[in-house]
Amino acid sequence: METKKNMACILARQGRERQRYENNVRLVSGCIPYRIAMDKEKCGNDLENMLQVLMVSSPNRTDLVFPKGGWEDDETMEEAACREALEEAGVKGILKEAQLGVWEFRSKSSQDPCSLEGGCKGFMFALQVTEELQTWPEQENRDRKWLNIKDAFELCRYEWMREALVEFLKIMSKEDTHDINEESASASVEPSCMTVAEVAECTMISSNCCIKPSSNQHHAINGMIMLPWQVVTESMPLI
Repeated sequence: METKKNMACILARQGRERQRYENNVRLVSGCIPYRIAMDKEKCGNDLENMLQVLMVSSPNRTDLVFPKGGWEDDETMEEAACREALEEAGVKGILKEAQLGVWEFRSKSSQDPCSLEGGCKGFMFALQVTEELQTWPEQENRDRKWLNIKDAFELCRYEWMREALVEFLKIMSKEDTHDINEESASASVEPSCMTVAEVAECTMISSNCCIKPSSNQHHAINGMIMLPWQVVTESMPLI
């Protein structure tokens, strides 16, 4: 259990003095935290059943979001994504080097800083969770929940985050089968543990996160991902 003294060193950042902007658009960085919930023998290489993603709630809302927040001028885009995962969801892990994509969006809420400043540009990554903290900076205002892919898609608040989830599945489907199996094996040990192989190929970017280079292998798992519940997002306006 984390103590209050330990939590003092990882308090959530406040204020927007260091916030990055581009043409009056607020720059945001976030991630889709995930874990391997079932090995391939049990799920038949079906990514929908193999993976779970972590989402967080907001006060007085029933829908969910992935951790995200402002990218500040004293950190890299990747460091910002890892920081938001720690502050909002209380998780640490290995950030995949390849971006899921970039989305420009405007919030429907007049109280959202994005709508007041003209919009936001969000950069999203995939984060393999290696440690889940019992206490974290924003736990009084947010609950976290592990979900299968289908439930995450249905509960997601924003359409652009659904698009990010689709891209996440595409990237994961291109992972070498061996890489997925290694992640599955490491998930069965203590969450804070990393294998020697993982440490060797990762670059530390902060005390709570490291980057794993994208695999050069592109062997699709179970062929093309066809999700019966998936709507076509390419033609949808960003919200």
